[in-house]
Parts: sequence; C-alpha cells; structure tokens
Amino acid sequence: MILKNALSFSHYLLQQKVQPGNAVIDATIGNGHDTLFLAQLIGQKGHLIGCDIQEAAVEATRKRLADANISLASLTLSANGHEQITQLVDPQLYAKLTAAIFNLGYLPGGDKTITTTTDSTLSAVKQLLKMMPSGGLVVLTVYYGHHQGKLEKEALHTFTNALPQADYAVLNYQFTNQKNDPPMIIAIEIK
Repeated sequence: MILKNALSFSHYLLQQKVQPGNAVIDATIGNGHDTLFLAQLIGQKGHLIGCDIQEAAVEATRKRLADANISLASLTLSANGHEQITQLVDPQLYAKLTAAIFNLGYLPGGDKTITTTTDSTLSAVKQLLKMMPSGGLVVLTVYYGHHQGKLEKEALHTFTNALPQADYAVLNYQFTNQKNDPPMIIAIEIK
C-alpha cells in the first residue's frame, strides 16, 4: 500500500524538512520514539528539545536514546508541559528551528486519564508559530479516540483552518474509511 499510516506520514514529513545540525522539538516525548527519530535526523551537532508532563516519559526517552547510543551536543529533555515551550528553547535557536512534532492524547501504556489538553496544545502551537522561521514545520499527530482528544481535534481544526493562507500552509491527512477513530495528521508549514 502506498498510503502511509499517521506515524509513517509524520516521519516522512520530518525527513523532508530536517537536516543534520538543525534544531528540532518533540513537544510530547512519550516513550521516546519520535525523539530518537529526530535525533537520528539532526546528528551529533543538532539541537533537540523535548518535553512531557510525565517524568516517566522523560526517563523512558533518556533510556531509549542511551540504548541507541545517541549522544547529542545539545539535548534538553524536560518534565514540563508543551505550553511552556518558550521557556525551554533558547532564543538563539529560533532561527535554526526547522520542525516540531506532537503526539496528542495519552502516553501509550500509561495512565489514560493524563492527556494533552486543548488549552495547552493550542498555547504550544501558537508559541511555535511565533518562534519558528519561514519554512518551519509543525506536525501534530492527533489521537482522538477519547473525550479530550475529540475536543482537541475540533479546536485544532478551528484554529488551523483560520490561519492566513498567505502565511501558512495547512494539511490534514487522515484515513476516512477506517473504524475506531484512526489518528490524523495536521501539518503546518510557515511560509
């Protein structure tokens, strides 16, 4: 099948944008899969900033990077919510920020009552759109098979559909004939 699932498509988008030495953000590090993928794309001289509200996610990500023998010159992993992204990114890195990724919902294998929220996600996305340079890419993988996820999905659609076409390109990618609320991608590229 040539159509990619949400995870594969999000990684495909990141591969098109991220180069060695870039600065990138994993705004919901979870179990560290996207963090590892980004670390491999940026190489030793890149800058990676990752955050998650759960300390267990930070520790799992540190372990995943260590197990893969990933050593970055600049790595910041923080047990903070993504709505605090401005405090986590050195302003000197703004011009190097090429991509950010979110996996919205709850930590796989974790407490399903701890989820990303509409307010925190919208705040983080708005901050990123202000700090990232032209050409920057924000990829949101939206898991909405739970109540908070449905609210988040609707709010993100409302927000991203209203972004000015002259300043942003917005893509929605989703399988529409699958059961059980298949995850979707919202990608925002800054013009």
